[in-house]
Amino acid sequence: MSHNLNIRGTEKIMTVNAVSHTRAFAPASLDDVETVFVDADLLIIGGGNAGCFVAVEAGKLRPDARVVIVEKAEIHRSGACSAGMDAINTYIPPDKTPEDLVRWSRAQVGGGPLREDLALSNARELNEAVEDLERWGVPFLRDEQGNVRYRGKWDISIHGEQLKPIMAEQAIKSGAEVYNRIAVTALLMRDGKCCGAVGFGVRDGKCYVFRAGATVISTGGAGTLYKSYTADSTDSGAQIWMCPYCVGSGYAMGFRCGAELTSLEQRWVATRTKDFCGPVDTISVGYGAPIINAEGDRVMSRYEDLGGDAAPRYIRANAPMEEWLAGRGPCYCDTTHLSPEKARAMMEDYLNERPSFVLFLASRGQDVTREPIEIFGSDPYILGGHTGGGFWVDMQRMTTLPGLFAAGEAAGGNPNKFVGGCCVEGKLAARGALAYLEKNAALPEVDMEAVEREKARIYAPLLARDKDGVRPVEMKERLQRLMDEYAGGVSQFYRTSQARLEYALRHIKMLQSQFQFLRAADLHELMSAHETMDRVDVAEAVVHHLMARKETRWAGWQTRTDYPERNDAEFDCFIESRRDPETGEVSTFTRPYEQLLPGDRYRG
Repeated sequence: MSHNLNIRGTEKIMTVNAVSHTRAFAPASLDDVETVFVDADLLIIGGGNAGCFVAVEAGKLRPDARVVIVEKAEIHRSGACSAGMDAINTYIPPDKTPEDLVRWSRAQVGGGPLREDLALSNARELNEAVEDLERWGVPFLRDEQGNVRYRGKWDISIHGEQLKPIMAEQAIKSGAEVYNRIAVTALLMRDGKCCGAVGFGVRDGKCYVFRAGATVISTGGAGTLYKSYTADSTDSGAQIWMCPYCVGSGYAMGFRCGAELTSLEQRWVATRTKDFCGPVDTISVGYGAPIINAEGDRVMSRYEDLGGDAAPRYIRANAPMEEWLAGRGPCYCDTTHLSPEKARAMMEDYLNERPSFVLFLASRGQDVTREPIEIFGSDPYILGGHTGGGFWVDMQRMTTLPGLFAAGEAAGGNPNKFVGGCCVEGKLAARGALAYLEKNAALPEVDMEAVEREKARIYAPLLARDKDGVRPVEMKERLQRLMDEYAGGVSQFYRTSQARLEYALRHIKMLQSQFQFLRAADLHELMSAHETMDRVDVAEAVVHHLMARKETRWAGWQTRTDYPERNDAEFDCFIESRRDPETGEVSTFTRPYEQLLPGDRYRG
């Protein structure tokens, strides 16, 4: 076992690691489970993109503060950026302003609603945060004059295979203590305030109690709520576009404690390469490959009034699916015009983000200059860095629970942040948390009764491992099929209705009642059990949001067959939800949309 503490005041910077491999752990009772207590000024749950930037900013502003990162995986390859990126999706060019970026973002979500206050604060610091990445060692592609290479209106090209390890090293150098392989399961609350979190070691089986003055959730978005039709079997059930390990645990923890969630009905659905779920912007934006249908027609020409190939993302995502429904599928990105040199360059770009897609094409013997790349819609995701779903936060990125902050995909209301915007939000959340600490310096007392209740909940599936019950994968797959068929999944071409959603909600309640029957044979399956429970709770919130928006505002992302038209008179607003932590009842309500930047909301 390794206990390599980050030792302040020395040049030796290391992390706090659990055992290197999962050990056999078969407790007979809770008495066999060791509890470890850790105090922190600032606790960061999730060491992905935003979490690393929280740590770096906190280390810069308060080097005396004890900053702790808790990571479910291993910080060097965790989160949505774990496998790398081939581009930074937003970087403001010299002839544009932060206001221009926010106007573009507003148009990309059909004129809103979006939190223009949050978006502006992000945009004003975007370029500096992106440039941090280059200063740290991420290779940016530049032309002969030294200018960054744009591949679209806002995207710049990078060689980003090492993007996440570079971020992780900076977080460690900042002085943060990193607890790898710890699955956080619940927030600690005291007198209505968040005062830390509880979790368990996926490798060592210990119960970890983190007491903190301020807590930042940066756990990413929620993938795997819906069935993916890229996967042909259970063994490849995580073959999705989004990081499959980001399952919405941060949303679930806050939701169970009464934190307000926003805009979950604005789901992220993207056009992806069919049968593999690889990125399409690399082809369509980077190499000008238009979307065509089976008849060779350019699909986006039907949407010229909305921008054609530059139409908002939800329209581009839904367009190929409409072709299938009209009998004109399958659809493709037409790469047959590419020269061999361009095709090779495109494959090299894929090596930075989805290298296995190059192997997939090679295994099929597909020459993309002769045969176009087939595309299809992805399963839906909840992603606060792409669309608007996540926690409702104030300008300091504090949620509606005092002491709890959110950054990156976890923070809602501010779509199109992508990598760079999540970096910025990490900085902003760090500043907000440190300001909160100045007024709440004393560490709160831990409610030990709450800790013991959570400890019992954590280990219940493992302690009942020899009894008949439900495996986590069985409940997960039941949820995924339920959401796909009744809550607007890809098999239904993203369409849903009141009757379907009510059916989904009834069966989600049934799944929640069956949490008590989950069984885990080992620590890894115990983690899967808690991930599955988190998925179910987030799915409950998503269904409530889809029910509350009785219109179709973003076809594909959110399509109601019973309310097929947009209704600005009633729904030009944010849909919010909150679950009562005492009764479990979910309420939905609205918040008004405030347009801060003048001009046409529908054009960027």
